[in-house]
Parts: sequence; structure tokens; C-alpha cells
Amino acid sequence: MVSYDISKVWLFLPTLVQALPATLALMVLTTLLGSAFGLVLTWAQVSEDKVGAGLAKGYVFTLRCTPPIVLLFLVFYGLPQFLNWWLGIDIDHWSKFVFVLVAMFLLFAAMISEVFKAAYLAIPKGQMEAGLSIGLTPAQTIWRIVLPQAFRVALPNMTTAILNLMRDAALAYTIGFIDIMGAGNNLISRNLGNYSLETYTAVAVIYWAIALVISFSAQLLEKRLSVTER
Repeated sequence: MVSYDISKVWLFLPTLVQALPATLALMVLTTLLGSAFGLVLTWAQVSEDKVGAGLAKGYVFTLRCTPPIVLLFLVFYGLPQFLNWWLGIDIDHWSKFVFVLVAMFLLFAAMISEVFKAAYLAIPKGQMEAGLSIGLTPAQTIWRIVLPQAFRVALPNMTTAILNLMRDAALAYTIGFIDIMGAGNNLISRNLGNYSLETYTAVAVIYWAIALVISFSAQLLEKRLSVTER
């Protein structure tokens, strides 16, 4: 019978929390960079440029159909070989954080672009026409009228995308990146395989806490945007 000592969960938490900055830094940078690239992909998909739209849709389809762990391995093992062969650049000595960031950024951009696209298409076309009719330029209309409305529509799905990012980024331990999950596996190794269930429980507690903060913050922001609109 497997024993379970819940006191070990609280004992392990301080050690695991030390890896929290790496996890948060990865999530924040991926969200910012991926959202920026996702906007570009969305713009390309809804534009009248058939070539650009086709390339953007192809990228989104390919990345969405690629399992996160496969993409992570392709970036970690394949990118150094490709750059060394094509440009003669050696990046084998780079931090694992960079490779995880690149993989998660590419994946998140594809996911979030579909969120942005759905939100943009949900805004009535009359909003764009109304902005142009009062003398705003197309860029001003999008920035001041369409985007604020689209952001509120997209916010729930954006929250889901960020939570999925947190889940996918936990796979980074497979290449030796020390985030919360990696710290948990190191702790199990130091304990010679003992207290693994307690360790993973502590890891789950930290991820649950992050998810609660993200979800609660998104709900507050959504309520504030709804009040502002009214």
C-alpha cells in the first residue's frame, strides 16, 4: 500500500516556489510576444491579400495540429542544427529558456490568432462603417472602435488560451528546463524517488494557484470593461 504524508506537501512547497519566477517569466513573455504575432496572423487572415491569408491560415493549421511536446523537441533539437547548417550559427550553448520560449511563442501565436479572428468577425460590420462615416481613418476606426469591442469579446477565450499555455509549458521539463515541474522532478530525484505523489501534489497546488489568479483577474477585467461600455 502506498503511503501518503500530506505534511510533505507543505514542506516541499517553499522549494518548488523558488522556480515560480521562471514559470511566470515564460508565461508573460510568451503571452506578450505570441499576442503580437497573433495579431499579425489575424490581420493577414482577414485581409484581402489571398497569398498572405493563405500563408497565415497554413501556419495556424500546421501549428495547431502539432503536439506541444513535438514542437518543443523540434525547436530544441532541430533549430540549432538548422541554423548551424544554414547560417553557420552555433546556438547549442543558449539557455533552455530561449528554446522553450520560441516553441511556446510559435504555438501560442497560432492559438491566440484564432481567438482574435473570431472576436473580430463577431463585431458588426456597421461599426467599421460608422467610424469611417464620422471622418476616422481605417486605422483609427480599428484602434478606437473595433479593437476595444473585440478585446472584450475575446477576453474569455484569451484566458483559456493562457491557461492552456501554462499547461503546455509544463512540458519544458522534458528538455531539462527548471520551471515548477522541472523543480518537482529534481526534488523527487533528490529524494531517491520517494514522496513523488506528495511532490506532484505540491506542484499541482502551485499551478492551481496560478490558474485561480489568472481566472479571477480576467473576470474582474471583464466586469470592468462591461461597466465601462454601459
